[in-house]
Amino acid sequence: MRPTGDTPGTSGTPGTPDAADAADAADAARLGQLLRGGPFHLALRAALAARGLPLHRVQHRLAARGIKLGVTSLSYWQQGARRPRQRESLRAVSALEEILELPEGSLLRLLADPDPAPGPARPAARPYRTLMSVGAAVERLLAAMELPADGGLHSVGHHERVRIGPAGELRTRESQQIVRAHRDGVDRYLAVHHGDPGCDATRVEVTAYENCRTGRVRCHPEAGVVVAELLFDARLRRGDTYVFGYGIEDGTGARSTEYVRGFSYAGGQYMLQVRFDEAALPVRCHRFARVSPGAPRRSLCDLTPSGGHRAVHLVEQAVRPGILGIAWDWG
Repeated sequence: MRPTGDTPGTSGTPGTPDAADAADAADAARLGQLLRGGPFHLALRAALAARGLPLHRVQHRLAARGIKLGVTSLSYWQQGARRPRQRESLRAVSALEEILELPEGSLLRLLADPDPAPGPARPAARPYRTLMSVGAAVERLLAAMELPADGGLHSVGHHERVRIGPAGELRTRESQQIVRAHRDGVDRYLAVHHGDPGCDATRVEVTAYENCRTGRVRCHPEAGVVVAELLFDARLRRGDTYVFGYGIEDGTGARSTEYVRGFSYAGGQYMLQVRFDEAALPVRCHRFARVSPGAPRRSLCDLTPSGGHRAVHLVEQAVRPGILGIAWDWG
């Protein structure tokens, strides 16, 4: 935001032609710098801002040129969550140069530059058996599906919402994730669900919501475990990011007392929200962490439900390998 108010020694105030011209010149200079040196997503964002075009208008202008591109894809491009690679996407970028009144080839040239170095190789993933009490059952399912335990992805951001039903059962959970590939050729995410005692894994349903589709789903009834493939629409290269969402419906287990998430790698933001039904409200809630399923809980912190919403949440800006969760007491 530009500063407001009087400043000694300067001429012009916000709203005057001099100030507006100076601001426009600064924006134009920044856009020119980004078009010369990138990165692509910041250059695109600056060009959109400079022209004052909302994404839906850009989409309409692309459609008038016979190019079908969703507002969501445009948003991902300017956020850096996706990078145009396919022939139709590159055709759209060329049209964007015309729509945004940019020099011919200025955006395409940025895409031709090599991607930023992805950094050093990540350490080996922690095995499932160090993150889940039923980790051995998960690893057997993966072996039967001929899938590696390390799926080649690590989390950049993960928002998860859990709903507890009227009998205190885990009813549903929904996940919105941003992941980054740490090897070439990754085209799927492995979602693992471990139900509460009494869970009927054969009745658990997995639904792909956004930018993915459900592949093979396998369960281990004795352990109450489900493993599902979520197939992407693209094959990722090392360093690529991908955004997707999915949900799991359970409701078959006994009264739940906690929800946990295991992390194989460090880094990335995690948000967990647990919402309770009005007919089943806990008397206490707290967040906790532990290094393995059998280890003592640490980093304990009481959580107070938000007023009227019957929900508690935690936010971890940079997760560590291990287990993070919310537990509650029914009284």
